[in-house]
Amino acid sequence: MTRPVPPAALDLVKHFEGLFLGAYLCPAGVPTIGWGHTKGVKLGQRITRQQAEELLSADMAEAADAVDRLVSVPLTDNQRGALASFVFNLGPGSLGGSTLLRLLNAGASMESIGEQFGRWVNATVGGVKKQLPGLVARRAAEKALFLGRNG
Repeated sequence: MTRPVPPAALDLVKHFEGLFLGAYLCPAGVPTIGWGHTKGVKLGQRITRQQAEELLSADMAEAADAVDRLVSVPLTDNQRGALASFVFNLGPGSLGGSTLLRLLNAGASMESIGEQFGRWVNATVGGVKKQLPGLVARRAAEKALFLGRNG
């Protein structure tokens, strides 16, 4: 049985995604609903808070499964949760091709791995790649969770 995603990681995602019970276009132009759910979403769609919880739980379990496939070293629950948040936001391909993953699987220091989160703070908005304050804050929170500094 797959380990559950730690509540701290779910809370992190909820904080940064926000809850929307009606579908909307995210900054990247993707129809989104609930806490950042995108798969099969159509504009005009509405869901309940319970449905949003279920979608987030499934999405984060999928992200954690991707982390489990990609990472070849043991992780604490919080490290796995931080990486699941990262994958939920950026997709498994971003983690799969990252220096962060290479350093992690090579046994580098946790501090050097943690520094890699800050490299993932840009998004393409209107065809222009730019740093987004929300991504800066999210990566800092993921780094803190990863390093066990979440209060």
